[in-house]
Formats: sequence, structure tokens, C-alpha cells
Amino acid sequence: MSSQEILEEFRGLITTALNDGTFIKVTLAGYKGTETDLKNIYVKMVVIKRQPSLAFTYRYKTRDIVKNYSYREGTDLIFSSLDAGFNNCTCFTAGHDLVLSFHQTKGYFLNKNKASMTLPVKISHDKEKTRLLPSIEKPYLRDLRITDKDGVVFKNAQDKYKQINQYVALLDPLLKALPKGNLKSIVDMGSGKGYLTFALYDYLQNVLKQEVNVTGVEFRPDLVELCNRIAAESGFNNLKFEEGSIEAYAAEHIDVLIALHACDTATDDAIFKGIKAGAELIVVAPCCHKQIRNEIERGKASNDLDFLTKHGIFMERQAVMVTDGIRALILEYFGYKTKVFEFISEANTPKNVLITGSKIKGPVSGQSDILDKIKKTKAYFGIEYHHLEKLLEL
Repeated sequence: MSSQEILEEFRGLITTALNDGTFIKVTLAGYKGTETDLKNIYVKMVVIKRQPSLAFTYRYKTRDIVKNYSYREGTDLIFSSLDAGFNNCTCFTAGHDLVLSFHQTKGYFLNKNKASMTLPVKISHDKEKTRLLPSIEKPYLRDLRITDKDGVVFKNAQDKYKQINQYVALLDPLLKALPKGNLKSIVDMGSGKGYLTFALYDYLQNVLKQEVNVTGVEFRPDLVELCNRIAAESGFNNLKFEEGSIEAYAAEHIDVLIALHACDTATDDAIFKGIKAGAELIVVAPCCHKQIRNEIERGKASNDLDFLTKHGIFMERQAVMVTDGIRALILEYFGYKTKVFEFISEANTPKNVLITGSKIKGPVSGQSDILDKIKKTKAYFGIEYHHLEKLLEL
């Protein structure tokens, strides 16, 4: 089959998936074109003025640009993007993962793999009533494209809406456990588009009736501008977003520090800022664990887990557990009661581990034992240092 025939088959499969409701998303990768800093294009379904459309997210090094198109326009744009330099395109459907790849000498190849994703499950009206943050009369949910103007959650945003409510439900008992009068300042480091930051502020102000200053810290200036505009239009006077990195942020007078999906050692930077600021509560959802994985691979320690860690996937999981396990130990060393648990189902996001640290009153006991445990763990896995340990000069 020629490359042109393969492209026509791929177009037909995408069109069929859009028409029969099995389309989930498209990811374009392997960019070799001329546009500076462009990395990926992500395509998903949205409803605009009750018309199904395709939303294109152009992922650049420091910003995202979102544009919406009709099905026909969007399908044409997917294929013009292939001509413009993307070598890989995967269409995720309820039936298959359709993987199109380009080879410089052999042309296009199309593989039909087992479906790795499922369509979002509709949330019934009765279940909607149990949400801590109902979707109606929430302008920020509309502006963030979670709901339409009537407060109806878009089909493609069901998972995000579920995640928002799950997040608030998890934080609720932790926030209520804080000493009364001590909750004045919350900083969300790496706030992104602000879905969870807005939801937390809304819950504090309109459900718990607490006046709290909430700050989102985000590196991408376009998202900072967007979120500040939505906050102002929503009347969220004590919610603001600042441009900058986690590492450079001047963390002072923080009662609660949050960092969700801060990549690799950025999670350590956030925990470090929280500890140094004396935060009453630290909440992180780690993302990527390259630093410790590199240490384990470099150290090549011989231990009882050699039969597992010789496999890349098990090495990755081991690095995750060791990284976050040491993070929890370090929090305990500095007087925090820690919990590590699932944030939300892996069906919604693979980045689903949440680490929480609640400040304990009074002196900290067993610090020497904790340091000894960290030392032995590093020796066992051939780790020279953990980034958070280095930041805190332990």
C-alpha cells in the first residue's frame, strides 16, 4: 500500500470515529518542522454553542495556544500538520489506537493497536447533586471550558470536572484540621491553567466561608494573564496568579503550599519552599522521577531487587517509590505527619499519587532514626543524593 493510500485510510478512520462517537483524541508528535519551540499538537472534542468541534492545543516550550475548528477543518489541519513536519500521529478511539508514523525512506506506516483509553462516563443528574462544587453558576468553569453557559459539563471535560471535585474533597478534611485562624495564605506552585486553583478558592470562599489569599505560580505568561482575567471577572478578589518558576519564588508567610504535577525536582523545590516557610500543610502530586532513576542507574548497586530493576518499566516504578518515599521521610524529619495515597483513578490520570504533610505541634522525635533510614536507603539503591535532601542540607 502506498503512503497516499495509507494517509487516505487514516483520514477515513478518523472521520468514522468522529461520526460514530468513538473518537477520544489525537496527538501529533515527532516535530521536525521550522516553527520555533513547537513540540506537540493535541486535538480533542469540544462543544461550542452546542456544536461539536475540535480543539487544537499547540504545545510550545513555554506556552500553549488553543484554537477551535469544525470537524472538517480540524481533520484537514491534522493532515496539513503532518506535511508541516510532524512524523507521528496517534488517534485514540474507543475501539483502537491508530498509530501513524513516517519513515524518511519508506514513507508512512499505520498500526491498529488495542485501545488504551475509554470514553468518559456520563455523570447522571442525581450524582451531580453530591458534588462539593456544583457546575451551575460558576463563570470560571465556563471560561475554562469545563461547562457551557448553562453550567452543563462538556462531555470531553467530565474527567476534569471529576478531578476538581475529588481534589476539593481530599483537601477538605486537611484544611478543616488546621488551627483556627491560621489559614490566611495558600500558594499553588505550578498552577497551570488554574482549574484546581480556582476550585479551591471557590470552595474556601463560598462553601467554607473563609477569606484566604490564594496565589497561583506559573511559568507560562499567557496562562498567568488568562487566569488573572478569569479571576477578576469571577469576582475572586483574593485570588491572583504570578509569573515565575517554583525555584525562584520567594516563599514567605505560607500556611498551605500545593504543587500538583511539578516535574521531577520541581516537586522537591516546592516541598523545600514549604518547609522553609513553615507551612502548616504541604500537598504535592509528583510528576516524573528522573533524578533518582538516574542515580540508581549510575550507582548500579547490587541488591535483592536486581531481578526487577533490570527491566525498564520496573526500574521506573522503583524510582517513583524510592523518590516519594524519601520525600515523605524528609517531611517527617521536619515535623510533618505524612500520608501517601491515590489522588484520583489511573483511568483519569497516571499522575495520581498525592503526598500530604501536616505540621505537628511540639518537638520532633526520632530524627536520627529518620536520617539513618534515608542513609541506608540511598546505600541500598546506589543513590548518591536526593535533590530535596541536598536543598535542605541534611
